[in-house]
Amino acid sequence: MRTVQLNQEDMGKVRELYESVMANACHGLFFREGAIIGIQIAEEAQKEKERYFERAGEILKERGWVEEIEFREEGARVKGSIEATGRPGSPTCHRLRGIIRELYERKSSTHLNCFEEECASAGGNFCRFLVKVA
Repeated sequence: MRTVQLNQEDMGKVRELYESVMANACHGLFFREGAIIGIQIAEEAQKEKERYFERAGEILKERGWVEEIEFREEGARVKGSIEATGRPGSPTCHRLRGIIRELYERKSSTHLNCFEEECASAGGNFCRFLVKVA
């Protein structure tokens, strides 16, 4: 399998391009992209069931999605999201939200919703994702 690397600036420019054409409608597409990526990460993490979230966090770091991630019962807290760039005040981590939702769904076998409650794009140090039963 081949790998392509995008840096944070590239990802921000791609987001801006899509938003210029589709406005906020593209955020759902980014979320679905993340869910697709999350399936593969979950499958890899499930090989170590007793360390599922720990292994998922390692994979996310290895792939450059996050600098740090802490999985909690109610959701995840992230430092250094690759998507946390651009417009202050507006959540920008749509792909990561999809990845996180997929990781929790695969672990719980329950359909869930995931919301980005706090985004580092708004000036904070962390992004916080809330995961709830749909």
